[in-house]
Amino acid sequence: MVETHSQWFAESINPDLIQLSSIKATYYSGRSNYQKVEVLELGGFGRCLVLDGKTQSTESDEFMYHEALVHPALMAHPNPKKVFIAGGGEGATLRETLRHVLVDSVTMVDIDKEVVDLCKQYLPNHHQNSFNNPKTTLIHQDAKQFLQDTADTYDVAILDLPDPLEGGPAATLYTQTFLSLVKSRLSENGLFVMQSGACGPTNYHEVFPAIHNTVETLFPITECYQVYVPSFAGPWSFVIGSKTHSAIQLQENYLKEEILRRKIEGLRMYDETSHSGLFALPKYLNEAINAEDRIITESTPIYII
Repeated sequence: MVETHSQWFAESINPDLIQLSSIKATYYSGRSNYQKVEVLELGGFGRCLVLDGKTQSTESDEFMYHEALVHPALMAHPNPKKVFIAGGGEGATLRETLRHVLVDSVTMVDIDKEVVDLCKQYLPNHHQNSFNNPKTTLIHQDAKQFLQDTADTYDVAILDLPDPLEGGPAATLYTQTFLSLVKSRLSENGLFVMQSGACGPTNYHEVFPAIHNTVETLFPITECYQVYVPSFAGPWSFVIGSKTHSAIQLQENYLKEEILRRKIEGLRMYDETSHSGLFALPKYLNEAINAEDRIITESTPIYII
């Protein structure tokens, strides 16, 4: 017998595709000063954060996204001491960063305090008390304004931003202007990584190639990779911009030794074997990257539908 549910969460993956998940519980539904916010428990996915109707992460598979976002870039830097995070309200990006014992300090800047407070309360399995780690400095401010005002530099910057929705709080943070600002706040051998949107066969063209192309105008080393995230209904992309260090060229033996040296424990997806697989893009994505000519600027932004 198929169980029926009275409530369903319907998420538009693209104009022709909707993903439905049963709603087991609603912990919060409302608006912050910046966006619509929902904390739900979904059948098959567990507790999740939804912003402006878009799933940000779920208990069942958030490790796929957050381990992929954080570890390739941190492993590419030989000695990451200071890390900057923009966004990342659930605290899971922070959690993964703190797995590296080499990291001395993490500055996390998320503009939406209401979202972070809700995540602290309702998503404990995401943040795992990382907000209370003595290495953590949490700031509620616009990331662009923070970087303009600070004189600090960072070894690694991680941009865990919501999708670029028109009128959304992160729309301007995908632009060449903002990414140039991020570059200016990196240390001499610094690098940054950002989530760059869906990259499945039906929706890769939305933002991923344009983000890659924009990063490539700023950094001598630009590398991209993907991981499959079931709750996102497909593969998800990431782009690294680096001044000197390559993530693709890291060898398995080196990564194995570094994971031990950095005392990284508790990983569920990422390891020395999976690293190279993340960068093995299918042909259609490489062709899209090579053909892309869009550059995201403040006067020519791009948005997902």
